[in-house]
Amino acid sequence: MSTTLDAKTPPVTAQTIIGFEDVTYRIEGTGRKRDEKGGRGGNWRVILNGVSFGVGAGERVALLGRSGSGKTTLLKLVNRMLLASSGEVKVEGRATREWNAIELRRRIGYVIQEAGLFPHFTVGENIALVPGLLGWERKRTAARVDEMLSLVGLAPKEFRERKPRELSGGQRQRVGVARALAADPPILLMDEPFGALDPVTRAELQVEFGKVAQRLGKTIVLVTHDLREAMQIASRIVLLQGGRIVADAGPREFLGIAHREVQSFVAPLKAELGMPA
Repeated sequence: MSTTLDAKTPPVTAQTIIGFEDVTYRIEGTGRKRDEKGGRGGNWRVILNGVSFGVGAGERVALLGRSGSGKTTLLKLVNRMLLASSGEVKVEGRATREWNAIELRRRIGYVIQEAGLFPHFTVGENIALVPGLLGWERKRTAARVDEMLSLVGLAPKEFRERKPRELSGGQRQRVGVARALAADPPILLMDEPFGALDPVTRAELQVEFGKVAQRLGKTIVLVTHDLREAMQIASRIVLLQGGRIVADAGPREFLGIAHREVQSFVAPLKAELGMPA
């Protein structure tokens, strides 16, 4: 099933792991003026406007869109780095406002550009960080570190004791993914995780992580402006424009949606791959 601007967005259901229910997020700045609930003086800038959709268990959803479309804001609402101005964001059936922020974030792996590794920690120490905070036994943690390094294609004996400065960009990003998965969180959030890499390394990691994601069965939300990346990793693509959802479809269906904003992403990819327009 696919939806576009003129179709109904799939509902949030009891099986939804992450749910957005008529979510609006706005900040002070130039743009729409405040209403009576916003007080006096100043204006609102609306980042998200009435967004509703759900992410089911094991789904891999790519939030696709141009810069400023609201995709990273959606991601930050999931782990309560931000709170919605109106509407409700739910994780595992509970509104994020009701979660203890630390408890919530320990159930969510988070991968960002440049990996965000602690430079004074070894690779192994970076990966072991969250299991350590959760009170795992040392032996269990060490085994998990090696397991995660192997999962992302890094030999544990070779990389466990290295510092981040001793790694290439691609290797650092692999460690970032390993760290995010170390405590076995049910949810993984990824904010343009491969965006800072060179094109060849980026393409390699997209393919490799796409396979890993399918094998793990985690609920994944990926922010990207790269349709190729979305097609490689996601089981579903949600396109944002101006803070609203304009399309929501599986990768193959997405290519055939006639909406102008969809085709602005699809046409360059088809041209690059030599596909008919």
